[in-house]
Amino acid sequence: MYRIGIEPASDGTMKEKNEERNSILEICPIRNVVARFGNKWSLLVVIVLSEHPEAVRFNELGRLIPDISSRVLSGTLRKLEADGLISRQIYPVVPPRVEYRLTEIGLSLVPLIRQLTEWAQVNMRTIVDHRRAYEAREEK
Repeated sequence: MYRIGIEPASDGTMKEKNEERNSILEICPIRNVVARFGNKWSLLVVIVLSEHPEAVRFNELGRLIPDISSRVLSGTLRKLEADGLISRQIYPVVPPRVEYRLTEIGLSLVPLIRQLTEWAQVNMRTIVDHRRAYEAREEK
């Protein structure tokens, strides 16, 4: 169901605004919750933080996940914090010191990620073989 509202446009006039309410996106746990942390970077950040019970600083996270850019890491941390999976502590020092750690709900996700990782390790060779066979058929 969509709700129409009114909002100011950039030219100073008023325009209609469509808001999605009670849509499948709002009530679907896959698209609303799992999709937020189901990307490779979020999973890696959660696992890395789980391996460090003490807080981890931003630059250290970047070193622990060497192929992630600072911009992507920053965005990933913001999303995880917005969803309550991690907490961020800012210390009023120069240069700024920011530390991250998993919250209780973030910690509850770790066993599930580990299970998925184990499944991927067990099945990766078979999946890669199937992928190659599929691609070879598609090229013909």
